[in-house]
Amino acid sequence: MHDLHALDGFEDALIEEFRAHPVLANVAGLPEEDFAALLLQRRFVSLAFTPSYDLAIDLLRDEAGLRIARVILREEYPDGHGRTPSHREDMTHDMRRLGISRPALVASRPTAATRAVVQDTLELIADAGGHADADLRLLTILRFWGEVLVSVEYGRLWERMAPLLTEEGRNRSRFYHPHHVHDAKTHSLATVSLLSGSHSDRLATRVTELLAQEESTDGFRELEERALHLKTRFYDQFLPAVDRVAATPVSPRRG
Repeated sequence: MHDLHALDGFEDALIEEFRAHPVLANVAGLPEEDFAALLLQRRFVSLAFTPSYDLAIDLLRDEAGLRIARVILREEYPDGHGRTPSHREDMTHDMRRLGISRPALVASRPTAATRAVVQDTLELIADAGGHADADLRLLTILRFWGEVLVSVEYGRLWERMAPLLTEEGRNRSRFYHPHHVHDAKTHSLATVSLLSGSHSDRLATRVTELLAQEESTDGFRELEERALHLKTRFYDQFLPAVDRVAATPVSPRRG
């Protein structure tokens, strides 16, 4: 039996590394235009969420994992009658409330860095499907890339968004804050159960069961590190914005 507490320590170290990324750690100080550019680019990564899940579902053979992935994917499109906005529509709703105009949305295009991250994510999933432990690898990607780290991202972004999406003490966010909450890792790998409600924890129940069937945790560790690398590469393209803020001289106060 693998030491799940040790794996939790490994995973939590990756989470903290991501949380400390200079762009995420300094997001509150980014100029408005840079923050808007970040959200517009992050939207393209979010648009790749559903095809990424679909690709993984195509390659999964584990029925229990398939059911969990299907349920999560279907939650992205609530209401089969078309009266309820999809999660992607909720995202653009939040973006508009944050001051990003429809013309800016229309004019936005993915950068080369964003396109590469999206393409490499799909390739990572496709490659995972060719391994003997494909089910473990695929579910690990969906959980860590698609849920755990997303919650970390949106938690950091919420630090900047909260004043604009909170009115009279009420949280008005329809996308960013809800995803920060329901994608989060709320239980350790050692204590997660079917009673855990977040997307990350639901996937973790099956991931830990599949881990118990493997002689090594190397595949799990490798995929989590590669998922983190994809996430950090996306934010690396905004490092110049952080550098510009750091280089801006502070005007002396008059008094």
